[in-house]
Amino acid sequence: MFQPLEHGCTLKKGDEALKGYRKYFLNKLFWFLLTFVAAFLLNFILPRLMPGDPVAVITQKVATGMQSQAAVQAVYQQYAEQFGTNKPLHEQFLLYVTNVFKGNFGTSFSQFPRPVSEIIKASLGWTLALQFPAIIFGWIVGNLLGALAAYLKGTFDKFVMPVSIFISNLPAFGMAVILLVVFAVNLRWFPTSGGYGFDMIPSLRWDFVRSVIHHYQLPFWSIVLIMIGGQAIGMRSMAIYELNADYVKYSRFMGIKDQKIIGYVFRNAMLPQVTGLALSIGTMVGGALIAEIIFSYPGLGTTMLSGIMGQDYPLISAVTLIITLMTLFANFAIEIIYGIIDPRIKAAQSD
Repeated sequence: MFQPLEHGCTLKKGDEALKGYRKYFLNKLFWFLLTFVAAFLLNFILPRLMPGDPVAVITQKVATGMQSQAAVQAVYQQYAEQFGTNKPLHEQFLLYVTNVFKGNFGTSFSQFPRPVSEIIKASLGWTLALQFPAIIFGWIVGNLLGALAAYLKGTFDKFVMPVSIFISNLPAFGMAVILLVVFAVNLRWFPTSGGYGFDMIPSLRWDFVRSVIHHYQLPFWSIVLIMIGGQAIGMRSMAIYELNADYVKYSRFMGIKDQKIIGYVFRNAMLPQVTGLALSIGTMVGGALIAEIIFSYPGLGTTMLSGIMGQDYPLISAVTLIITLMTLFANFAIEIIYGIIDPRIKAAQSD
């Protein structure tokens, strides 16, 4: 007799939950777009605040041997017009925005006349293949170690925690340098630099793939080890808190199996770690870029360094924009996933 009422209440609760999640999603989308616009402006302005004139450097290279000052000046004006550096800053920005949305990042100053998009295409795949597998793998392993340390305690906990604390306090470049010195310079197990052997041409042949995997190890583990340390500490603290919660004691008193209780405990402890992953992606991407530079890995980090050394405005702007978008999209995706897996988000937003 009361089934229609119960069905109506269920639908109402479902609508409220959906409304709450929609509010949460729109809020995150607003801050994502606002951050994107701010990053877009900074990516354009900051490289142009650097001292020096990159067009003059290109002119000097091209006009080598020219005796006529008028001819050199004409070459300078030609390249200034081509790169748009002779226009007011607001016109340069409008041109920059228009070109970016067309997928055109301009021509590189330091590698003239190579297009910036071609340089980015050549290095982006290397960075994606290195950073995100390392970050996700380190996050998973770190959380597993932290959960085991909280549950098993004893000798395992006493070993994992000091090591995790030590590793988490190392800067990303510090870990990269340690691995480089120990395993590449002293033991000579791995190469010191590059993404593959310098005597090889990229192909799908097994010897090339093996060389890529061999060069991949030190940059990969320099990122993974830093990620493991911080995540293990956070997960251990959250797991200990949940294991001592009242609901755990009550469940054990009621005779619920420990295996089922532990499942709920570590699911609840994992929720803050998801947010921790979103917060750590930005810093880890920065640390990974430094690792790329230390190991001369052919990714965005090495590309950005060459752009800075050559005062290459288009290349610097493109690389920083790509890195910013990678970080923003990763954080946005994780925040949306967090809103789905945590029902408290919908409840809080619907109030």
